[in-house]
Order: sequence, then structure tokens, then C-alpha cells
Amino acid sequence: MSAPVLDIRGLTIALPATGEREHAVRDVSISVAAGEMVCLVGESGSGKSVIAQAAMGLLPTALRATSGSILVDGEDVLGASEQRLRELRCTRMSMVFQEPMTALNPVLTCGEQIDEVLAFHTRMSAAERRDRTLAIARDVGLDEPRRMIASYPHQLSGGQRQRIMIAMALVLDPRLLIADEPTTALDVTTQAQILALIRELRREHGTGVLFITHDFGVVAEIADKVAVLRRGEVVEFGETRALLTDPQHEYTRMLIASVPSLLPRHRVLAASAPVVLATRRLGKRYVRAGWWRSGKTAGVVHAASDIELEICRGETLGIVGESGSGKSTVARCIARLVEPSAGAITLDGVDIAKMGPRELRPLRRRVQIVFQDPYRSLNPRRTIAEALIEGPMNYGTTREEALATARNLLDLVKIDAAALERYPHQFSGGQRQRICIARALAIEPDLLIADEAVSALDVSVQAQVLALLDEIRGRLNLAMLFITHDLRVAAQVCDRVAVMQRGRIVETGPIAEVYAHPRHEYTRALLAAAPGRDWDFGAAVRDR
Repeated sequence: MSAPVLDIRGLTIALPATGEREHAVRDVSISVAAGEMVCLVGESGSGKSVIAQAAMGLLPTALRATSGSILVDGEDVLGASEQRLRELRCTRMSMVFQEPMTALNPVLTCGEQIDEVLAFHTRMSAAERRDRTLAIARDVGLDEPRRMIASYPHQLSGGQRQRIMIAMALVLDPRLLIADEPTTALDVTTQAQILALIRELRREHGTGVLFITHDFGVVAEIADKVAVLRRGEVVEFGETRALLTDPQHEYTRMLIASVPSLLPRHRVLAASAPVVLATRRLGKRYVRAGWWRSGKTAGVVHAASDIELEICRGETLGIVGESGSGKSTVARCIARLVEPSAGAITLDGVDIAKMGPRELRPLRRRVQIVFQDPYRSLNPRRTIAEALIEGPMNYGTTREEALATARNLLDLVKIDAAALERYPHQFSGGQRQRICIARALAIEPDLLIADEAVSALDVSVQAQVLALLDEIRGRLNLAMLFITHDLRVAAQVCDRVAVMQRGRIVETGPIAEVYAHPRHEYTRALLAAAPGRDWDFGAAVRDR
């Protein structure tokens, strides 16, 4: 057999003395053969991205490899100079990062960024580089490749930006591709396209792929082998089917048991539950100003049109759809964070759609929202106590009463009340999201909006937060609007679902009915694109 394109042997990387444990990774051994797809899974902090950074020679200065080796095509990158590492990147090994908008340069066109790779590593003429840039843009499935490479990153969708990142990574046919959570923030259909693209490219070019993810649906869909990482150590490594159907380590079993099922849960709702929120022909349009044309317009974007929704007390309504379908626009209109352009938003019989700031103020406490990124939605300079008491104190509660409520809320979301004087950076992602849920509940809303509130969380933490949201909804009899692109998550949380496409609701109904008998072709396409849809992840755990 030929030597693997990536051969990690006994890798140990030390953490600084102030770290939570001694090693970021300890005695890790993983190999990837040519044309093979190996998935690396584990919770946040398990060391997945540290391994990827070490293989690319991108370790932060605070981390250092104390033992082991990382062989890329037989060459140990741990002992390579910075100059040699620059020569190896893109030619032998490449990396696709999780967030392309952060990884791409905002002041260069996408074509210029691909050209940069060619200019540094080859002696091609400018014309040859242009031809190669255009060819790789076609290879990664970009529509209108000339327009794409002439565009800046902010002018492209998330899926298009990720294709540009893949084009940059593969333009010189490297032997190894490292993909670090490249589909986490993408909707289900775009995710399916990116996964199919990576599978096709590794088949055509024989590229070995180390794919980092926490999504077991993705693992089931693409992996030849799986390595499970826990607190820096590989606890299980083997063929995908064997690992998913007969996991040997209790940690692997826990992760697999946490994967939400695509089979919707069944819950009986009270027939007489009052309607908390209703929208009638709700719409939002944005007018784009023309370049250098004061007072004129270049076009109108209908972000949401004719939205008709009802949410009863104690009920969870889900909105699903691709990025750009208008889900978050609808949520922000309902919360009156943006001004609706048309229609009515009725909260307990009162239309709030056209109310001004003064009229809205006493009603804002009745609709609260939990955002996708808890770190960005918490003020890093304020303690958790200050974050939790701000809302109640704005509505006349004394500081002492607000602090007592904050302690009760932390208990409700299962965080020790002693954490009140800590800052957001001192908590994990899952803990920060629990704090954001507590903050949203602090002023006793009637409607809680969760806008992609679990999409960035590990599968095990995600399961805990979903269970918490469902418990809170039941205990407080809240109405909840749950926005997600993850069909598995929607199946476990929602009673009814509305499917959005291009700003309009194309199908709505009880979630079990919509999933079992989708009427609209777009709904059928979404369900067909769900990764690992044919796998029953709970079977391996139930059978034990």
C-alpha cells in the first residue's frame, strides 16, 4: 500500500500553564489515505481544530507540540521552517475554514484571492492565471463564474463564499484537504451541495480529506472512517458503519444518542389555547439605492411577503428554509427590531405593526428573542448579573428584586447562581446560550423567539439546550417561534412548521404531517437534502 497523505503519530500539544488541562491534544494517532475521507468529531474544546492547525503549521504561539510527528506526504511539518510551510500550503496541503466571510479578504475580489495563490506558487503568466482561476471556479460549481470571480466576498451568499474557499484550497491540486466545519452555518440544501462537491473532487483528484465536524448526519453521509476526540484524546477510531452501528466507547454512544431524530415528536396541545401572536399579510421590502444616484433606486428586494402565522400559548411554531428565505426577517419584524412594510402583527389582539417607539415600549417585554451567537449578543464588559437585571430594572423592578429573579432564572437554566459575577468569556458556548435564554425570560414574555439558537452548538450541548427550551415552554406555558435550518432540530422542538422560500411561506401545518407527506416540491427537496436522513442514530444505543 502507498503511504498515507496524512500520518499523525503520537501527537501531543501542550496548553499554557493557565489552561483548563495540561494538553490540548495527547498522544493522537490518525492517518488519511489518498482519496479517503476521515471525519474528526467531538465537542468544542476536544482539540479538533488544534490538530488541523498543527497539520497546516498554523498553531498559535501559545501552543507547542511536545512530542509526535505530522507527516504530510512523508514530510514532517512539525520540523519544517516557516518558508517550507508556505511552500507546502496549497501545493501539498490546503484548508477550508468554517467561516468563509472571516477567512476571505474583504477588500480583494474573489478572483484576486485565487490568483494570489497561483502567483505565489507558480510561474504562470497573468493570462494563464486568469484561465486557471476561471476553470477552478467552474470546477467547484459556481454559476456565472466570470461574475463570481469579479465579485467581492460580501456580494456572494454563504454557499458561494464557501465554494470560493474550496476553489482556493484546490487550485493547485493538493494531496491533502483539511475541512474545518465547512458546512456548519449552511442551510441543508447548500450543505448537501458542498458535501457532494467535496466527494466529487476527492474522487477525481485522489485528494485525502480530513473533515472536522460535530454533525453525525454529515459523518454518515461522507466519511470512510471516523475518529472520536474527547478532551484531546482519540477514544475511538474506525470504519464509519461499524462505529455508528456498534460504538464501543461510552462517549461515542453519548454523542450518537444526542443526534436529534428526523421523526417528529408527538405532543397533544390544548384545543382551547388562546392565540398569542398572529400575522396577516406581513411584508418587508428593502429599497436598494443606486450607485452615485442620490434619491434614485436600483431595485426593491422583497425579503418577506404575505406572511400569515398564528402561535397559541404553549405551542412551538417552527420556520424552516434556506439562508435568504426570509426567516430572520420575519422574526425581527415580529419583535419590531425592523419596521414591517405591510400587514398586521397582532399580539393578544393588539396590532403592533405600526406602533411608534413610545407606544411599543410597554409591549416590548412581551416578546423576547434569543439570537444565534450568544457571545456577540452579550456585552463582554458586563457581568452576567448586570445582563440579567437590566431588563427588569428598565420596567420598574428594584435591583434587589431583579437580582433575586436572576438567581431563580439561572437555577431554571441549570447554571449555578454563584456565576452571577462572572463575565461572558468565562463560560462555554452552551452556557452562554443558557444565559441568553435566562435574560430573555427575565421580563416574563408571552412569546419567545429563538433565531437559530442552537445551530452553532455541539450535538450534545444542542440536545441539552433543546430539552431546556422545551421544559421552559411547558413550565411557563410560553408561545415560542423557533427559527432553524436544521430539519432534525425542528422535528424535536416544533408542534407546527412553516416552510419559507424566497420570502414566502410555501407550506405550513403540523410538523408530523408536513414531514410525512410534504405537498410542496421545495419541502420535499429540503427533506431529501437532510444529511444522514436514512440513518437511525438512536438504534445503536437503544439496542444495548
